[in-house]
Amino acid sequence: AHGHGMRRCRYRGQPKAHLQHVLTAIAVNIERLSGRPVTDEAPSPRPPTAFQTFLDDNDVPRPKSWRTLGT
Repeated sequence: AHGHGMRRCRYRGQPKAHLQHVLTAIAVNIERLSGRPVTDEAPSPRPPTAFQTFLDDNDVPRPKSWRTLGT
C-alpha cells in the first residue's frame, strides 16, 4: 500500500479516487505478472466442479460453454 501510494489519495471526489485505485490495482497486477517465471508448458486443466461431476454421473450432456445455451 505504501509503495504504490494507496494510503493517500491524490484526488478529491469518489469517482476520481476510485479511478486512481483501479489504475493502481492494474499496475500492481502487471508488476506481479512480470515477476513470474516464464514457462513453456501449458497450465494444467481445472478439475471439474461438483455440478459438472453430477451431470457426468447422470449422463446429462453439458455444452462446452454457457454462452451456447441460447443458440
